[in-house]
Amino acid sequence: MSGASLSPRAGFDADIIVVGGGGSGLTAAIFARKAGASVILLEKFHEVRGSTGLSIGSITASGTALQRKAGILDSPQSHFEDMPKFAPELAKTDNEALRRILVENVADSVAWLESLGVTFYGPMPEPPHTKPRMHNILPNSRAYIYFLEREARRLGVDIRVNAEVKDLVLDGDRVTGVALRADGRMLRAKKAVILASGDYSSSPDWKGRFNPAVRDIDGVNTTNTGDGQRMGEELGAVIHYGQVVYGPNLRFMPPARPAFVQKLPPWRWFTKAMRWSLATLPAWLLRPFILQFVTTYLSPEPTMFQQGAILVNREGRRFADELDRPNYAFGQQPEKQAFIVFDDEVAKKFSAWPYFISTAPGVAYAYLPDYRRTRPDLYSKGATLAELAAKIGVPAEVLKSEVAAHNREAQADGRPTPLKGPFHALGPVKSWIILTDGGLTVNTRHQVTRGDGTVIPGLYAVGSAGQGGLLLEGHGHHLGWAFTSGRLAARNAAAEA
Repeated sequence: MSGASLSPRAGFDADIIVVGGGGSGLTAAIFARKAGASVILLEKFHEVRGSTGLSIGSITASGTALQRKAGILDSPQSHFEDMPKFAPELAKTDNEALRRILVENVADSVAWLESLGVTFYGPMPEPPHTKPRMHNILPNSRAYIYFLEREARRLGVDIRVNAEVKDLVLDGDRVTGVALRADGRMLRAKKAVILASGDYSSSPDWKGRFNPAVRDIDGVNTTNTGDGQRMGEELGAVIHYGQVVYGPNLRFMPPARPAFVQKLPPWRWFTKAMRWSLATLPAWLLRPFILQFVTTYLSPEPTMFQQGAILVNREGRRFADELDRPNYAFGQQPEKQAFIVFDDEVAKKFSAWPYFISTAPGVAYAYLPDYRRTRPDLYSKGATLAELAAKIGVPAEVLKSEVAAHNREAQADGRPTPLKGPFHALGPVKSWIILTDGGLTVNTRHQVTRGDGTVIPGLYAVGSAGQGGLLLEGHGHHLGWAFTSGRLAARNAAAEA
C-alpha cells in the first residue's frame, strides 16, 4: 500500500485510532493501515518509543528461521507447555487461550520484524525453556522503534506526539473515539479504538492498589501510568494479574549523553556484521565493542553485596541490609539513588569470571574494567574514604562513620569481609519497576471485555494494556505479545463494519 491518505466516512477523523506509540501501538497502526484503514496514532510522549524502546530487546519465539538455521527442532506446543514452568502457582489461573495465540503466532511476528530490517542474534537458551528460544535484537531495542516508525510513516499512518488521551468517547455503549487531555478536543473513529497505552509501572496510585510494597519505586517508562486500564475499567473491564510486578530491579543510571555507538542507526549491514562477529570472532576481540552497547542501562549483580559491597545513599548513609531486598528501600532515599561502595579485594574479584557485575542476556558479561572504560561516569576510586566521598559527592565524615559501623558489624557476625582501602564506587544506581502485568480483559479477538464476558463494542487492547490475564514470565514474552497482539488486533479492528 502506498502512503496516500485514506478518508473515513464523513464525520469521522479516522477508521481506527490507536492510543500509544510503543511497539504494540506502532504495530497495530501498521497492520490496520495495511488492511486498508485510515489510522491516527496518538502518543502522549514527545516521541514514539514506549516500553519497547527501553527494553532489553529480546523476543522469545518458537519455529523461527534462526532456530531452523541453528538446527533447533521446536514447536508452538512445546513452547506452550514450557511457559507455565516459570511461575507454576500463578500459571494455574493463566489465560490459556491467549497463551495459545502467542505461541502460534509469535514466529510470524519475528519474521515480519526481520522483513522490516530488524536483526536478531540467537536463539539463546533460558531454562526452564526446553529449547533455545530467546532472540536478542541488535544493536539494541531502539531498533524496533526505528523500523516500526519508518514503516508506519511510509504507509501513511498519521502519528501525533504530545497527544495525551483523557477519555474514551461513547455513542450508546459503543466506543467511537477519544477526548484529548490538552484541550478536550474529540477525535472520532469509524471502526475502533485500540488501546496500546502500556502498563501502570509509573503510577503510584495503581501500584499502591495492587502492590503497595513498590508504590514509591519509579517505573522505567515514566509514561506508563495505567491510562488504558483506567479507561477500560470505567466501562466495566476487569484487570487480571494486577499484583504481578517485574522488579524492583537495581539498574545503573543511563549516561547524561548517549555514547556515539548508541546513536548509530540500526543499518542492516551493520547489525548483520555484528551478528556474524558474535557468531564467528573470539570473545576477547569483540567485548570492548559490544559492551559499548550493553553497559548503558544494566543491573548490578547481587553477588557484589554477597562479596562485601555496601549501598550508601546521596547523604553517604547505609539505608538497608544489602542482603535482604535492598531494592525495596530506594523509594524513601534522596533522589531515590545510591552508590555501591567496595574495596580493592572486591574490585579484583569483579574484574574476571566468575564475578561479573552485569550481564545482557545471551550477549556479554560486564566486569569492573568494562565499566571503567565504557562508563567512566559511573566509576570512582579513592585511596581514602574522604577522597572517594569527594568524587561521588557525599559527606566524607558520614561515609567514614557508616563504613566503620559496617566493618564492626561484619567482624561481629561473620558477614562479608570488612572494607579496607583503597576504595571504589559504582553509581548512581536506582531501583526501578521494569513493567507490570495488570492488563485489561480481552477475548481472543483482542476486544476488551467486561467482567461478565460481554464485549465493549469498538474497543480493542494490545500489549500490556491488553494482556487479559495472560502470564508472561521469562525474558522475551512481553515483547512477543506486544507485536503479536498488535498485528492480530489491528486486522480484527479493520474488519469491523
